[in-house]
Amino acid sequence: MKRRSLPVAAAFTAAATLLLTACGSGDDNGKAADKIAGADQGAEAPTKPAEPSGAPAEDKPDGVDVSLPADMNLVFDWEKPKDQNEAAAMSDAANFFRAVYRGVDKRTSKDAAVSAYATGEGLNYAETQINAWIEGGWTATGTLRHYDATTRSAANGTSVEVAFCADSGKFYGKEIKTEKVLETEPSLEDFDYYKIIMVKYPTATDLWQASKVFVETKAEKCQ
Repeated sequence: MKRRSLPVAAAFTAAATLLLTACGSGDDNGKAADKIAGADQGAEAPTKPAEPSGAPAEDKPDGVDVSLPADMNLVFDWEKPKDQNEAAAMSDAANFFRAVYRGVDKRTSKDAAVSAYATGEGLNYAETQINAWIEGGWTATGTLRHYDATTRSAANGTSVEVAFCADSGKFYGKEIKTEKVLETEPSLEDFDYYKIIMVKYPTATDLWQASKVFVETKAEKCQ
């Protein structure tokens, strides 16, 4: 989320540190014995869906609007895994990020998409991020790219870890009042590495919610 002036970046980082646990490069190695953090956390019920949007129908529950303005482009440059649950969890991890930036655009952390795709600590994370942008008087513009995604299922079949890189080198903050786009020079701060714990909502078909969010900022492995 770097390509902004320092005040925007500082606000985002300050909000993130309230909730995010930095995860180093680590040694995942796909070990079956590894436990996924937060895998036993249940999901809360989503609020009543909003109006339909232009987002792919297979990626969202009926009626939840995750559309974004034309100048706010979130790219998910990844291939869905063959496992049905992991594919659904990956799709809804993308929708979780769309929901966060929809909240930024709509100037509210209470949009239906946020509560549809987030629960528990994930919901707290989303609301904190959105409110930081609102309080700073900023929205976003440009392209935020997500790539190099991997998935890992918990043994219980109801939790999936979705991990990926994000490049905000062409994603900018924009002042609401002046519409001034805030830019800085490209740097390592443009790259983040996320691990999102997605939990299956028990009474909905293929609906997964972000329950925990972990991030490594200035992630060299994402360059």
